[in-house]
Amino acid sequence: MTNQNPTHETALAFRALHTPGRPLVLPNAWNTASARLVEEAGAAAMATTSAGLAWDLGTADGDRLDRDRALGAVARVAAAVRVPVSADIESGYAKDAAGVGDTIRAVLAAGAVGVNIEDALYDGEGGEGDGGRGPLRPVAEQAERIAAARAAADAAGVPLFINARIDTVLRGAGGVGETLERAAAFLAAGADGIFVPGAVDPGTVKSLVAGAEGPLNVLVGPGAPPVAELAALGVARISAGSSIAQAAHAVVRRAARELLSAGTYDSLTGGLDYAELNTVLGGAR
Repeated sequence: MTNQNPTHETALAFRALHTPGRPLVLPNAWNTASARLVEEAGAAAMATTSAGLAWDLGTADGDRLDRDRALGAVARVAAAVRVPVSADIESGYAKDAAGVGDTIRAVLAAGAVGVNIEDALYDGEGGEGDGGRGPLRPVAEQAERIAAARAAADAAGVPLFINARIDTVLRGAGGVGETLERAAAFLAAGADGIFVPGAVDPGTVKSLVAGAEGPLNVLVGPGAPPVAELAALGVARISAGSSIAQAAHAVVRRAARELLSAGTYDSLTGGLDYAELNTVLGGAR
């Protein structure tokens, strides 16, 4: 019998977008305006960037944002678009696995059908300066957190796509071998895919695609191979992460500095038309 729950069907549709060789391309959004523009550009799905979202709420990235504020923003994004939404929830906005389960229930209530859960540790939660635990959570601990996320989603009857972010490469904490060991453990715990920021070298990407049992997500930005090349390597998901937010904020600072110092406005050249923005951003969902 087919489950007619709209969230269930949306989650299945989002899951189906992860195809090696025909990757889901995600220009990450951080608020309703950016989400509407990304959708209008033709994105098949929406993903939030935790960094961009935190900055938009006046908080630094890195597990400093509280669950309620973060998921309130996710709910606003989900309400603003018609496509499936995946939420970047950092390391789960929780100290322990049970708390991650609570976060997943809140994610589903916010309207998202996918999550990124990272294995990085930050100051104040066992970071590099905390007793020598190192930059990443122990594999068993992270697997337990992913299992809790899976159990919470399953209990709700939603095939939530859990993307296990592995920061070995980004934090210099391991190479391909260590990354694949973590990937195997996290996939066994209930993750659906793996996300390895910092892995854009074609040889590394090819090794990760060949060695992982789940779809590979990579993070792109200036200097990364183009989408077509990553697709040919077998990547299933490509994310811009915080790079679009960074570029947008660079325009704000550059224009403000120019106006306040030189008294000129050249940095504003190329801005979107007022009427067009008013239509895209002010229209009903």
